[in-house]
Amino acid sequence: MRHAKKFNHLGRTAPHRKATLQNMSVALIKHKRIITTLAKAKALRPHLEPIITKSKANNMHARRVVFQYLQDKEAVKELFGPILIAIGERPGGYLRIIRMGFRKGDGAQMAMIEFVDFNETYNPNDGNVPGKKRTRRGGRTRRSGRGSTGAAAAAAATDSGKEEE
Repeated sequence: MRHAKKFNHLGRTAPHRKATLQNMSVALIKHKRIITTLAKAKALRPHLEPIITKSKANNMHARRVVFQYLQDKEAVKELFGPILIAIGERPGGYLRIIRMGFRKGDGAQMAMIEFVDFNETYNPNDGNVPGKKRTRRGGRTRRSGRGSTGAAAAAAATDSGKEEE
């Protein structure tokens, strides 16, 4: 029985699964974006995000701990270099999974997993003006609510009418 066993075993033994996730982590760090099956992408995100969080300490101990997981010097250099600069202020959620349809050969659902801060074509924070707080309701700022737009327009109309007289 699989009671309370939450992670996907991916149809592999434990060492094979560990090697698969390690190789996918290294590939994602080097290329910033990989295309894989949805199940592997969902298994990779909880594996790699704690490693990225460990790298934010940026000291020798953190480098050694990250190297234990990745076993690749170039990937560790990349993680502690440009990736750390890009994600320095982000509190979490470093990776994004985008579904891409089904593979033609076997019908497996494919997905693209990428670093959030390294996608130039799709970055939802580019349009934001720094310093303004945004809400989750349609992109309006906190000060402009639904009720205030009508009242503000009416007040502006009466003010402009008084100026003309």
